[in-house]
Amino acid sequence: MNLPHALLGVVLTGATLLPGTPATPLTRFYDQPVEWAACGDPLLDHVGARCAQITVPLDYSQPRGKTIKIAISRIKATDPGKRRGVMLSNPGGPGGAGLNFMGYISQRMTREVTSRYDLIGMDPRGVGRSAPVDCGWPIGHMLWSAGPTRATFRRAVQAQADLAQRCARREGDRIAHITTRNTARDMDVIRAALGEAKISYFGMSYGTYLGAVYTQMFPQRSDRFVLDSAIDPARYMAGSIRNSGPANEAALDDWAAWTAERDPEYHLGTTARQVRARVESLIKTPIRIGEHLVDERFLPMLIFTLLPDARENARLAARVRLLADAAAGKPVRPSADLEQELQFTLYGKPQGYASQAAVICGDAAVPRDPARYWRDIQRSRATQPVFGPYANNITACAFWPTPREPATKVGNDVPALIVQATGDTRTVYQEGVNLRRAMPAARLVTLRDVRMHGVFGRLPNTCVETAVNTYFASGTLPADDLTCRADPS
Repeated sequence: MNLPHALLGVVLTGATLLPGTPATPLTRFYDQPVEWAACGDPLLDHVGARCAQITVPLDYSQPRGKTIKIAISRIKATDPGKRRGVMLSNPGGPGGAGLNFMGYISQRMTREVTSRYDLIGMDPRGVGRSAPVDCGWPIGHMLWSAGPTRATFRRAVQAQADLAQRCARREGDRIAHITTRNTARDMDVIRAALGEAKISYFGMSYGTYLGAVYTQMFPQRSDRFVLDSAIDPARYMAGSIRNSGPANEAALDDWAAWTAERDPEYHLGTTARQVRARVESLIKTPIRIGEHLVDERFLPMLIFTLLPDARENARLAARVRLLADAAAGKPVRPSADLEQELQFTLYGKPQGYASQAAVICGDAAVPRDPARYWRDIQRSRATQPVFGPYANNITACAFWPTPREPATKVGNDVPALIVQATGDTRTVYQEGVNLRRAMPAARLVTLRDVRMHGVFGRLPNTCVETAVNTYFASGTLPADDLTCRADPS
């Protein structure tokens, strides 16, 4: 029997851990045994983690139908006497594999935290070892620039429609169930299968949206949540991408000023204006880089990928210098990191990022008229010459089936700690502010005057790490919102 969508969250909160809980079609998932084994991942094996597979329904409205398996890892709490419970996690994306994520994040956690929690990594449904989506895409992902002309935009429209059609042919109806709400339901099955009444959680970037959705669907199962580099649920996901246009232009200006001060090394201009002009000239025509021809769709993305972290300024300057040499006809070879990026972006090797599209397009509907996107692109060019055609571009979602469920509206009193850098280029600072408003029991930790996306575990910062570790260890949130600044070093 199909369950109405409005009832799904109610049904799923009834875990069999509580005495007298009536059996439901989901009971067999909540009560399933968990069998741990070696992970076969170098990092996880090094830290002594074990892995398991959790069976969940493909379609939660048909719990007796098809099932899939979700891969999880566990780094056990180091002090059983202090153990509080489990901490689930997500590294972002959407579409990011997270099985070994806690192997990295735990390195910035204090002993008080690691002694209290089993740290749980997870490949979300459709990703990695969890029934991965594979649409056979000839390129890596659907997020790219529309290019400089109406003709390049038309090619983008055709290419995006082709990506959506490939997923429909290859994945069929299955892809409609690769959504955030279903991943949140999977998390709750994992909670129950591990024998826990509640979960704590660390999520980064898209992982903040997943965490916020979980708190909305399962507020009574939510313990201590840290949401780092947050998405505004009301703007997810197309709105967040549009927000990133101005933020990346500002970051480009910041980087250009840094590069201009080092003109004897990079020879890209002695002023920020000259450096920016050089970048703008490079993205207008295809450039051959080694064996690759990179067109207007992807040239801006080669800059975009390094802007979120100011520590990458030198690497970005070297990359732009290489692009300038290539545009001048000089024989150049990509650096190892650029070669890897080109292989993924241009050819989808080793595998395309269709899982990202599945989640974004399956979570929320977007406008379908290409003319609307073109108007937005044209309006953006005056102030966003590099990234406006990316941030406002059409995606495969315009050609995707209508989502099975409405987008989740987040508004609850679950306590949480939100971490946001003012210079974030991916999920802009205002998004963290807006999530804080949607979750009034939360506290916002602002990292001021820092260009960084994803703070905890990536950028050493005493103030942020103290706030996060204190909250996980003791449950103590700051009395009010907190402002941090970069460490002196």
